Amino acid sequence: MGTIMTVHYKLVFMREENHMENRILTNTVIIAFQRHLIEQEKSAATVEKYLRDVRAFFAFAGKSIVEKELVMGYKNRLMEKGYAVRSINSMLASLNSLLSFLGWEDCKVKSLKMQRQTYCAEEKELTKTEYMRLLDASKNQLQLNLIMQTICSTGIRISELSYFTIEAIRHGEIVVSCKGKTRTILLPGKLRKRLLDYAEKKKIQKGVIFCTRSGRALNRSNIWFQMKKLCQAAGVKQSKVFPHNLRKLFARTFYRIEKDIAKLADLLGHSSINTTRIYIMTTGTEHRRKIERLGLVV
Repeated sequence: MGTIMTVHYKLVFMREENHMENRILTNTVIIAFQRHLIEQEKSAATVEKYLRDVRAFFAFAGKSIVEKELVMGYKNRLMEKGYAVRSINSMLASLNSLLSFLGWEDCKVKSLKMQRQTYCAEEKELTKTEYMRLLDASKNQLQLNLIMQTICSTGIRISELSYFTIEAIRHGEIVVSCKGKTRTILLPGKLRKRLLDYAEKKKIQKGVIFCTRSGRALNRSNIWFQMKKLCQAAGVKQSKVFPHNLRKLFARTFYRIEKDIAKLADLLGHSSINTTRIYIMTTGTEHRRKIERLGLVV
């Protein structure tokens, strides 16, 4: 059914394009692209991100004919606005995906070149001590407390919380399907016990364990907002407090103990070890300390 719908949308905007004899973006085109992403089994978060980026270009382009020069102008506009190189490249990747979908390959632009960063900004790295302070600040918010422990002790993506069902937790293994890959997450014994105790206390007998009062799975915005409210009580900068940083803390902690980046990539569900390397970067302070230990200044 989905394929038929995509073909329908493609035929519609192809007729539009033939009629106008120009490459002009329309809402119909964007809807067709959305259907294409869904059929490619992109995650809901990925689809949302691609569409956000494409609509930003749509707003920039207006009724202009889409040509290489226009796309390059958009790239320059992003640079002028002061976006980080990584952010610009991410937005261009979404836009290039749309252009490939439309067959407008000649309009695609190259990403910005950047030297691989060897350490991360200290104001963005969540330390284990700060994580513990967040847990202490949330001790009266049991659901949020357990969500943070679940993400940080397993390294899952926040979108993967929906796979934590009572049945899977009892089994001690969570089978996650994300971004076209399936992997099995083994629960630490302590976490499994605490989650089952929580389920018993809340009288949750089946289905997703972390849900709203109406029984629906929590979304990332709810969790993000609740975590931000902990910052003042925990004495942790807001720039460090968001769900994905818990996943990164898991990665750094695991790597310090095991020193096995390939195994860590498997645990995180990464297709490329280069992505995993980003997760395990240390801060500039720690990097400087290591350089000073070389003893090359007399």
